[in-house]
Amino acid sequence: MSGFDTIVTGGTIVTASDTFQADIGISDGRIVAIAEGLESAGTVIDASGKLVLPGGIDSHVHISQPSGPGVVMADDFDSATRAAAFGGNTTVMPFCLQQKGQSLREALTWYHGLADGNCHVDVSFHLILSDPTPHVLGQELPALVADGYSSVKVFMTYDGLKLSDREILETLTAAKTSGALVLVHAENDDAISFLRDRAEDAGDTAPKFHASTRPVPVEREATHRAISLAEIVDVPIMIVHVSNREAMEEIRRARERGRPVFGETCPQYLVLTAEDLDTAGFDGAKYVCSPPPRDTDSQIACWEGITTGVFDVFSSDHCPFRYEDVEGKKHPDGQKSFRWIPNGIPGVETRLPILFSEGVKKGRIDLQTFVALTATNHAKTYGLYPKKGTIAVGSDADIVLWDPDRKETIRQEILHHGADYTPYEGIAVTGWPVLTMVRGKVVVSDGVMAETGTGVHLQRGSPAAVSALADNV
Repeated sequence: MSGFDTIVTGGTIVTASDTFQADIGISDGRIVAIAEGLESAGTVIDASGKLVLPGGIDSHVHISQPSGPGVVMADDFDSATRAAAFGGNTTVMPFCLQQKGQSLREALTWYHGLADGNCHVDVSFHLILSDPTPHVLGQELPALVADGYSSVKVFMTYDGLKLSDREILETLTAAKTSGALVLVHAENDDAISFLRDRAEDAGDTAPKFHASTRPVPVEREATHRAISLAEIVDVPIMIVHVSNREAMEEIRRARERGRPVFGETCPQYLVLTAEDLDTAGFDGAKYVCSPPPRDTDSQIACWEGITTGVFDVFSSDHCPFRYEDVEGKKHPDGQKSFRWIPNGIPGVETRLPILFSEGVKKGRIDLQTFVALTATNHAKTYGLYPKKGTIAVGSDADIVLWDPDRKETIRQEILHHGADYTPYEGIAVTGWPVLTMVRGKVVVSDGVMAETGTGVHLQRGSPAAVSALADNV
């Protein structure tokens, strides 16, 4: 075949199953040929000495999300997707938050108004259900799933977001009927409230007490309960941002019983610890996220979850706030007590380099596992595969050229997010993305934004776990 728009030549292609040498022919934004010796193209990209990877898919990011009175997220869709592209990502999956009393359609209309035309990579929304009324569950959710919004997140903590067990059961039932996958933020809110009140009564208000008032049992119990509720309804679930062995083993045990339970972990649980919150002054606020980073034994456990396949996806949980900002981490109420510190950290741009350096370069995982955890499994899990998440004829030409030997030290000055700091400051990594292509268009090349406004919203098919369960009925 000849007459391609673009040929990527000379690189080593890596998918979730193979590593091989070949050229990639691209036309009309899709991969149309994979073979040696391809010729005749308007543009030829020399990938010699580079790995040619499917573009990263970060399926857990928060962008422009309402975060409480006087609190503003650091990233809008322009800055967040710009950072994503520089980090080797070609698709991100932000959350569309339904606020109390709001319809899902209203929430989606608002988010699309923020995103449409302002994205540099492709986006696809998850729904957050905070008000699961009979109308929302019985009419809105089925219609939206049919329109391609096929994943729903529920919270077991946070005022204004948390659902009761009964509401979770109702939501799981509606998801089963409509064909959606439910994601669960699993922390026991009553236990957190109890411990938080005791800490504040004792005068323990510094950022480090965010971690000690959300201990491992809080997450383990909620993980077990979420799995139990899903078993009652007989529906798949995804437990997001798992931080420790006990919660990870709840997922493992459920799978051993044949339950369709899926798991996600994040960079903060591999390279940060609760000690990062225990710093002089207020700097510990930079690391406040939930669940909090744990200890080195928990890091080992999370790596075990990655290497044994308990964790299906590796996401950033990008949730950025500026530090030197009264609408961010230094919100006046947050400086009075950890309870009010805006909860979340930036990470969409550093997700892939951290996992590649700590995982591939240190021999914990192979290249195929890296691709699966950062792209392919996300696409399969959330109904984007094989359009996204792989390098194959017919797939979108979402391609990242990766320099496996480039050494960088992560630091705020080289990043592109809207936050004014990175929690990974000073971490040395080996391996870095040098070119990001979205549907055949080069968006980032050699550290320069080459094209803007490339991203579109993606409607999705049925998530793989839901389809598999339906096929077995």
